[in-house]
Amino acid sequence: MLDTRRALSKRFLAGSGIEIGALDSPLPVPANAHVRYVDRVSVARLREYYPELRERQLVEPDVIEDGEVLPGIASGSLDFVIANHMLEHCENPLGTLRTHLDRIRRGGTLFYAIPDKRQCFDRARPLTAFEHLVADDADGGMQSRQDHYLEWAIHVNGLADIDAARHNAAENMRNAYSIHFHVWDPPEFRNVLCSAGAYLQIPYAIEHFQENGTEVIAVLKKQ
Repeated sequence: MLDTRRALSKRFLAGSGIEIGALDSPLPVPANAHVRYVDRVSVARLREYYPELRERQLVEPDVIEDGEVLPGIASGSLDFVIANHMLEHCENPLGTLRTHLDRIRRGGTLFYAIPDKRQCFDRARPLTAFEHLVADDADGGMQSRQDHYLEWAIHVNGLADIDAARHNAAENMRNAYSIHFHVWDPPEFRNVLCSAGAYLQIPYAIEHFQENGTEVIAVLKKQ
């Protein structure tokens, strides 16, 4: 998987950009690509959120802010944005895509990887259709938030008892626990990307799309 990422990075990335949420797996980039790292909190806080990574070296963010809205990054200022295994954590993926497209220049690149739901703990969950994403874009995901957490409690945490599932969902909501709000397989993720350009009215091309082990990689070019 890492070899494929490295080859695609060398092929598509150059100039100045950012990587969002690199954690312990920053994307290797070629010598002609300069990266700043963005995360919502410091490494110390990240270790609190992800105790399973306590033995791993984490990337210290250069910029601490929400990678879904990037308030400190100027419009059209970047050559690329890397966001691997991030979109599924966004309550409003279309809003995130809109932001990322705004921050890159014409001809700029978005490098995304998402987990293939068939290959991970999301396998029992229903696919997220494009129409659902449009509804989430209207209200930032507020109306569907509780359903997402309940679905996670039932299908990922394995809580068959509905009362226990609701309690778990409510607790995770209170803690703003970062779940996979949305899940896709390769065909549905491609459908989302094909539909989003017209919806957002920001033209881009799918330069590359492939399955890569347990993930799916998409490289988009703003036009």
